[in-house]
Amino acid sequence: MTMQGHQQAYQQVQNVTENPRQTEYRIFAQVTAAMMKAEQQGHAEVVRAVHWNRRLWLMLQADCASESNGLPESVRAGVISLAIWVDKHSRKALKREADLQPLVEVNRNIMEGLSGG
Repeated sequence: MTMQGHQQAYQQVQNVTENPRQTEYRIFAQVTAAMMKAEQQGHAEVVRAVHWNRRLWLMLQADCASESNGLPESVRAGVISLAIWVDKHSRKALKREADLQPLVEVNRNIMEGLSGG
């Protein structure tokens, strides 16, 4: 089996054995790492990482806006509010008017909550 085949097999097993909270943590970790690396790799990488982060937050916003979401309303409202802030700050970062550190910090805070910390 090739290295790529091993990685795909591992990801399939990982996806089956993870609970939703672990999956969300893993995705936040990947996106956050991409943003941290992007600032040293140039603006094209910043654009890619910021768009990936925006898509993640847009998905969370849509999920929290759904009536079928089981989270308490106050938590859902908080996530939606953060998602709106992430979108606004992301637009500034894409125009080189803001750095990525605040986005990284928000994601780290979410990861801390997902890990129970």
